[in-house]
Amino acid sequence: MTLRKLRAARRNSAVGADDALQSAGSRDERKQRTRRALLDAALELMQGERSFSSVSLREVTRSAGVVPAAFYRHFTGMEELGLALVDDSFKTLRRSMREARAAALPATHLIRRSVETFLGYAQTHRRHFQFIAKERFGGSSVIRFAVRKEVHLFTSELSTDLARFPLAGKISTEDLQMIAGLVVQTVLMATEVFLDMPQNDPEDAAQLYQQTEKQLRLIFIGAQGWRSKGAGRG
Repeated sequence: MTLRKLRAARRNSAVGADDALQSAGSRDERKQRTRRALLDAALELMQGERSFSSVSLREVTRSAGVVPAAFYRHFTGMEELGLALVDDSFKTLRRSMREARAAALPATHLIRRSVETFLGYAQTHRRHFQFIAKERFGGSSVIRFAVRKEVHLFTSELSTDLARFPLAGKISTEDLQMIAGLVVQTVLMATEVFLDMPQNDPEDAAQLYQQTEKQLRLIFIGAQGWRSKGAGRG
C-alpha cells in the first residue's frame, strides 16, 4: 500500500470512528429525551386532584408522544417510573440545601437562607413537590416508602450538619436527629401550604416565609436549652 493510500485509509477510519461516536451520542441523547418526556408527562397528568395511582401507562405514553413499547425501554412499569420521580424530586434539592447550610453566616441568616432555598426550589419544581405532597401519605406503598426514605436521608444530612454547631456539644446524636426531623417536617408542611397558594400572590408567600423562619428559630431556641441524657454528652 502506498503512503497516500495508507493516509487515506487512516482518515476514513478516523471519520468512521467519529461517526460511530456521534451516532452513539445521538442515541443516548434521544434515550434521555424520551425518558424525560415520560417523567414530565406523568407530572403533567397529575395536575389538579389526580394522584399518581390514577394515571395509566397508556396515558403517559400518549402524552409523551411515544408508543407503549418505548416505555418499557426505560421503566418496567408505572411503579418504577414513580420511584424515578421521587429520586428526581429530592436529588437536586439535597445538594442545594447542603450548599445553603455550608455558608459561613450567623444562625439567624442561615435559617432565612435555608427557608428561601427550600421554598424557592419548591416554586421552580412545583409539579415535583405536588407529586410528593400527594404520595407522601397515600397511593402506592412502594412509592410512599421511597418518599419516607428520602425524607429520612434529608433529615440525616441536616443532623450531620447541625453537629458542627456549638449547641451540638450538649446534645446526643439521637436528639440531633430528632431536632433535624422537627425542622424538616416544619418545612415540608410549609411547602404543602405554599403549593396551595396562588402563584401570583407574593404577599401571602412572604408571610409564609416569615412564619416558617419564625417556627424554625423557635425550634433552635428550644434546642439551645436542651440537655441530652446519656453517655458522651450533657
